[in-house]
Amino acid sequence: MAFRAPQANPSAAKRSRTPPPEDTFEEASFLKTLGEKQKPVSVKLMDGQTVHGWIEYYDKNMVRLTREGAPNLFIFKHEIMYIAEDGGKRK
Repeated sequence: MAFRAPQANPSAAKRSRTPPPEDTFEEASFLKTLGEKQKPVSVKLMDGQTVHGWIEYYDKNMVRLTREGAPNLFIFKHEIMYIAEDGGKRK
């Protein structure tokens, strides 16, 4: 008995998944929402340091992190690993 290769399903090629996009264009709306609601956030920097505060201002290149009891920070976006909500509303 000869080996038979399975028949290729022509619709299988159409169903192949494309990789997710690298940029979802949601960054501005995320930062705007955090700033308007003054949500407390943790900002993890590329060097491993984590700073806490809330987003007061942002633009194309940087974020202003306002902190209580500590100096405000202007952080370049290329130095940010991620921004995460700390939960709750700032008092």
